[in-house]
Amino acid sequence: MRYRNARELLPAELLSRIQKYCEGCLIYIPKRGKKAAWGKSNGARGRYDERNRQICKMHVSGTPVKELSQMYWLSEDSIRKIIRRRKPKSPK
Repeated sequence: MRYRNARELLPAELLSRIQKYCEGCLIYIPKRGKKAAWGKSNGARGRYDERNRQICKMHVSGTPVKELSQMYWLSEDSIRKIIRRRKPKSPK
């Protein structure tokens, strides 16, 4: 995203009305429509989900939290959170 001068984009009447609210300041005008969920557009969500599945799989297979934290460059607390979130819910 780059800076654009409103004088080049907006009709004079609209620019004049906007200047009453925020003359001389920068404003962000969001895109219309729904915002994509975090990580969906660049694939980050899928990569982290896969990494977390691997962490859980290795933990279930007996790999200690300390070793997982060293392998994945994450804190032991982060590994524990991943494991807690991924635990299958037991039927009641």
